[in-house]
Amino acid sequence: MERFKKMVDNFGLPNLIITGFLVVLFILTGPAGIRVDKSITDIMFRFGINAIMVLSMVPMIQAGCGLNFGIPVGFIAGMLGSVVSLEFGVSGMAGMFLAMFFGAVFGLVFGWLYGELLNRVKGEEMVIATYIGYVIIFLFNIFWTILPFKNPRSIQSYGGTGLRQTISLEGVWAKALDPGTVVDPLALRPDTLPVVTINNYIQIPLGMIMLFAFVAFLVWLFFKTKTGTAITAVGSNPDYARAAGININKMRILSVMLSTAIAAIGLITYQQSFGFIEMYGAPLGFVFPTVAAILMGGASVNKASIINVIIGTFLFQALVTMTPTVINSLIKIDLSEIIRVVVTNGLIVYALTRRRKK
Repeated sequence: MERFKKMVDNFGLPNLIITGFLVVLFILTGPAGIRVDKSITDIMFRFGINAIMVLSMVPMIQAGCGLNFGIPVGFIAGMLGSVVSLEFGVSGMAGMFLAMFFGAVFGLVFGWLYGELLNRVKGEEMVIATYIGYVIIFLFNIFWTILPFKNPRSIQSYGGTGLRQTISLEGVWAKALDPGTVVDPLALRPDTLPVVTINNYIQIPLGMIMLFAFVAFLVWLFFKTKTGTAITAVGSNPDYARAAGININKMRILSVMLSTAIAAIGLITYQQSFGFIEMYGAPLGFVFPTVAAILMGGASVNKASIINVIIGTFLFQALVTMTPTVINSLIKIDLSEIIRVVVTNGLIVYALTRRRKK
């Protein structure tokens, strides 16, 4: 009994309730006339699209900087990397990786500035980060209209200046990781890597999942190094870290830079899957869902792991996928957005109330 109570406390009662709710939804797919294999395919694609963005939360949480409500800083870096890569006219997977390279570089620079600012507001990082996210989005709303981009695909059709609201990636690097090619998992070849089918029904976006696994492995490997251990020590016990001679401010800045660069790569993964770059205020829609996803995986305000990322992303995307299809089919009323908002914000409030217990 004690072990069960400890498990509930670690994973969180709301997360267990949500997991139970998802189980009920899967059970109801039969009466609702919904194909389970199609739902699982949708969940797997959503997982591949969003997992790297959720992974970007880990370094800052581990460093004691709290939940990264300033994740739009990384998204802006990813958007900037994407439009810069389009100027070079490189298509296919090479163009996508070029965008990720530029996005990561911009993310490191923006992350350094972001980290310097957070070091000046210790204890209030999450509040200040929220405002930083809004500020950088609306600041770049101005920059997008004046930066000297020349690619006709990117700029407004009238006037020849300023970036479009939505920039198409068709014919460039749209679907670079998941072009929809269904292949036999026992006969994989480099040209048929992206999508694997199981039993002729469930499809798995192998390209996106492999990219997430690679980035997650690098993050895991980093936290096994001396520097990664120092970052964890700073987040777990700053006094001990200071006594051990660790430069706390430096470790915090490094964690923010890492989080921001990963967020940039995550956004570009999202862009290639949908086939367009959505500019201006688009990053605002990713903040709360990304935070809620890692909390749903069992992370807290000051402790997170890659396992939390995997579980949380899967559960959150399953909730987003299953709720509208099942509930709408059964009662003909669209409650999906209401449930998503309640769960997203409720998890964040729950995590903040548990901050001191952790």
